[in-house]
Parts: sequence; structure tokens; C-alpha cells
Amino acid sequence: MERLNKTGLTRRALLGRAVAAGALTITGVGFIAAPNAAWALEVSVITPAQMATLLQMARDIYPHDQVPDQYYAVAVKGYDAEDKKDLVATGIAELDAAAKALGHADYLSIGWEEDRVKVLQSIETTPFFQTVRAGLVTGLYNQKEVWPIFGYEGESFSKGGYIDRGFNDINWL
Repeated sequence: MERLNKTGLTRRALLGRAVAAGALTITGVGFIAAPNAAWALEVSVITPAQMATLLQMARDIYPHDQVPDQYYAVAVKGYDAEDKKDLVATGIAELDAAAKALGHADYLSIGWEEDRVKVLQSIETTPFFQTVRAGLVTGLYNQKEVWPIFGYEGESFSKGGYIDRGFNDINWL
């Protein structure tokens, strides 16, 4: 049972109302809040706008509607580091320039995924894109919390292998 605070709102209701605006909310210095979940991300080296761009980029490179933003945030959090600062700044500048060439204010302002993918395709040979794409493979898919979303139960050796543990229970084939 949730307690009511002095204003008559529960903490959950307050949080829900506070972030009902839409996509990620960049608030203050170094802080990104999710509108539909109880998570946030602090950045210390890159800007919150750069982190928001990385999150959107990650979603567009490996789009999974059923995977919440928090897992993408974990996957790109490693770019908030001194040794990645220049790569991120230069890469996002190139990304925004490509978006502007197609008539948009910047990458984050592009509303349609199809249009964002076109921008990504225009920079896919750059070191920035290749670094982010490669990092997402392990950064996103190596999170054990994501595995059940995809129906992956993890390694099977310690549990006796696959043959006697559901190898033939595939109902979608």
C-alpha cells in the first residue's frame, strides 16, 4: 500500500505525472529521466543531450519494441568516459550534420524511425557508428536481464544441456 504525501499524491502518481511528457526528459546538468519507468541516468563526461542521442541511436540500430529504454541506457553508459568524449562529440556532430542535410534540426528531432535510419545509413562507415554498433552487440545482448525478453534461458551446460531440457519444445517452427 502506497502512502499519501502531504499533497494527497502517491509517490508513483507524482512520478507518473511529472514525466508524462513523452520521450526521455533531459533535466538539469547530467541527468536523463525516463517518462514511463522508474529509472534515470546520470552523465558526468558527455552532455545529457549526447547521451539522449546515443540512446535513440541504439534503439534505431537494434530496434526491439519490447526492450525498455533502461537496457539501452546500460548498453551506452560506457560512452560517458574521458577516453570516449571526443569520439562521441565528433560522431554526434556528424550525425546531426547528416540530419540537417536532410532538412531536420538534428538527429533527435527526427520523428520517424525510417528517417532516422536513413541518417544512420549515411554515416554507417564512420568509426563512430561502427564503434557504437559493435559495442551494442555485447552491451545490450549480454545483459542477463534482457535474455528472458527474447526467450533465451541462458547457457545450458550447467543444467544438463539442451537435448533433455527443451531442445524439442519449439512451438513456433
